[in-house]
Amino acid sequence: MEIDRAIRESTDRRLQTKYQNAVYVIQRAFALYEFEQVAFSFNGGKDSTVLLHLLRAGYYLHQGKSECSNHHLSDDAHKCPIRTIYFESPCAFPEINSFTYETAADYNLQLESIHSDFKSGLEALLKEKPTKAIFLGTRIGDPNAVGQEQFSPSSIGWPPFMRVNPILDWSYRDVWAFLLTSKVKYCSLYDQGYTSIGSIYDTVPNALLSIADSSSTKNNFKPAYMLSDGRLERAGRNKKLALKCDNASLNNGVIGISLNGSFKASIIIVGDEILFGTTEDKLSGALCKKLNAIGWQTTRIAVVQNEIDSVAEEVEQRKSTNDMVFLFGGFGPMSSDVSLAGVAKAFGVRLAPDEEFEEYLRHLIGQHCIGDRNEMALLPEGITELLHHKNLPLPLIKCHNVIILSATNICELETQWDCLFELPNVPLVQLAPFTLKHLSTTLSDVEIAQTMSQLCLEFSDIYIAKRHDSSAVAECSTISSKCVSSTLFWVLGMAPARSHFAGERGASGHCLVGPLLINLDPFELFVKSLKCERAKFTDSLPRYQETRWYSTFLAFNEN
Repeated sequence: MEIDRAIRESTDRRLQTKYQNAVYVIQRAFALYEFEQVAFSFNGGKDSTVLLHLLRAGYYLHQGKSECSNHHLSDDAHKCPIRTIYFESPCAFPEINSFTYETAADYNLQLESIHSDFKSGLEALLKEKPTKAIFLGTRIGDPNAVGQEQFSPSSIGWPPFMRVNPILDWSYRDVWAFLLTSKVKYCSLYDQGYTSIGSIYDTVPNALLSIADSSSTKNNFKPAYMLSDGRLERAGRNKKLALKCDNASLNNGVIGISLNGSFKASIIIVGDEILFGTTEDKLSGALCKKLNAIGWQTTRIAVVQNEIDSVAEEVEQRKSTNDMVFLFGGFGPMSSDVSLAGVAKAFGVRLAPDEEFEEYLRHLIGQHCIGDRNEMALLPEGITELLHHKNLPLPLIKCHNVIILSATNICELETQWDCLFELPNVPLVQLAPFTLKHLSTTLSDVEIAQTMSQLCLEFSDIYIAKRHDSSAVAECSTISSKCVSSTLFWVLGMAPARSHFAGERGASGHCLVGPLLINLDPFELFVKSLKCERAKFTDSLPRYQETRWYSTFLAFNEN
């Protein structure tokens, strides 16, 4: 049989392994189900074309084992006259339609065209003729392939049948290696620069295959098999996939600076162990401090379950409203490590094997990398950028404005953060840092509420956080702000008997220790203009028994 012979004579060991595994799955299906009880879903694309010829080889070998050990088989054994389903769409390329019908005729496929949606068509099809298994050209990472294996029962609410996925673990490279080695026909669109084909409305040639030719006004493209990075297979289908973060991708991941002069970031932690209370999250707090130090505002910290949908939902919400999203946890070889699958689903792409990342993994974990398929090397297709640094044993993963951090402790986070900050393709813009001041008081919420509210009304870029302490100092408030040169804010201190300030050294180099007026040398020119406002503000403050207002604290940023 020409397919089997071509692959076995090939020097591509990886392709041979993929072929053997796929054919084994096909032969198992033919052993489990009668030939009349199986069907093949064919759409004329490269993946289903590969599956067609794998079915031919698998059927031939299955027939050879069960009927004719001398391999003198009928012509049908070489053609595999399997029941074939084609969901024909009015939006399909004419070339796809032509190739599908021509191929069906060439290989004696029992083609049945369906002009309804996949689910309705299947219901009618299975009612007309019982079918127990359907061969599909699904590859790992497809949105509908989440959680699937080579043999996977249909989903709840669908007609009952077994989904058989022989090429589930094949990469873009594997697909083209098979087609070129086997020398079989494929749709002509692939020779015109199309790398992934949908409808005529959402598919264009892949711009990465464009040939620059100044002598011609017509765009020319290299064939699909010349695409060097399989992760960008779907680049030609982004025209109508209007992701909410498209603007972010155009600006290297950053959506845009907010009105108060800050970039926004969210932190997502994936881990049931944190939700169970068995492990304490320390990484998010450390990352918050680092973001704060470069002037970025952390808008949300979320801990989600080790579930693909939970990760996808949180990423989907944050990626369009934040400049950067940092994701911890859920990255590894375990079945519970679903972070990458969740990110892929949030962006509407599939997971696909990444050969470069797989090489890093093999170098790092060596003999512990079992089998030909490394689950950790499956990355979101077409949107993944590997962030290399000499101090990182494994590149970090960036998907548009989402960065997956593999750190499991503070030391690793320190290293990864330092590397991120040095990389030119990570938009961690250094902004003016926030000025933070801490106020401790025994006054109640009611007593200080009016003062704090007035402060917030006067200065919109002030953020006030509060917590209660069980010690003698019962109320702790942190006041933070990022001020430009034209923005000044101040807080009135209280007598030592009722309150005290614990200050940190700010941009001016001065430190407030206790309720004393700190040296305001850099701002002496502003003192006169502040007196009037200070007097008005002091008059509006509530008078408390045994409380004396006597000093002014001016928080500032020199930038």
